[in-house]
Amino acid sequence: MRIHVDHVTRYRWSEAASYSIQRLRLTPRPFDGQAILEWSIDTPGIERAGRFRDAFGNEVHLVARTERHDEIVVRARGTVETLEHHGIVAGLAEVAPDRVFLRETPLTRPDEAIRALASRARGEDDVARLHDLMRVVRDAIDYEPGATHGRTTAPEALELGRGVCQDHAHVFVAAARTLGIPARYVTGYMAVGDAGETAESAHHAWAEALVTGLGWIGFDVANRICPDELYVRLACGLDAEQAAPVRGSRRGGGEESLHVTVHAAAGQAQQ
Repeated sequence: MRIHVDHVTRYRWSEAASYSIQRLRLTPRPFDGQAILEWSIDTPGIERAGRFRDAFGNEVHLVARTERHDEIVVRARGTVETLEHHGIVAGLAEVAPDRVFLRETPLTRPDEAIRALASRARGEDDVARLHDLMRVVRDAIDYEPGATHGRTTAPEALELGRGVCQDHAHVFVAAARTLGIPARYVTGYMAVGDAGETAESAHHAWAEALVTGLGWIGFDVANRICPDELYVRLACGLDAEQAAPVRGSRRGGGEESLHVTVHAAAGQAQQ
């Protein structure tokens, strides 16, 4: 499958900022189920950007602007060829030791309710248990846009019983770690529609857990499936904050507004 992605992030401020810096995790990396055919990032200053691999292996651009400006527009677009890989992320060069992904963060720190939730997952092996954990988490949290926000923690989302893909992934990650299974938060895109049909899809999030003998496996709790050929994997981290596609800071600028659009078109791969 070929997935054509166009992702635009627009920040606007009520007053001009004198300086801004943006950390962009907007470059997908190849692995056995994903090949990058073409990809570009367009934003003022990208030609002077610092480029490096972060602690989780993500490709990062660091873009700074020193002239006065009241808007930043970042556009990432390209074409990725994908294969059905049953959620297994093989052939991806790993940077961080596996044990790093057992660490708790403020967004994923478990409470007793999350520990109890994790204990309800059943299975004859880790793969079956993680699939059941995906079911348990999804049953506990209804999908409801607007019910939570970017700083909602895993325990808060579970207590509320409502949320979005970020909340599903955070709770799954937190619960898996209580079982001694390394887990991480993943951002990416999910195309919708038949071959050749253009669709608009929100930027998506899911989780990955490490299974001995198989490696990292993705679990999209929101949709109750493992990622397939309709998914483009972008970046990973311990939580949503550390895997965010765009994060930055500024000097000045006043009140801020943010608008994000993501389009993904799925078409057949060329033979």
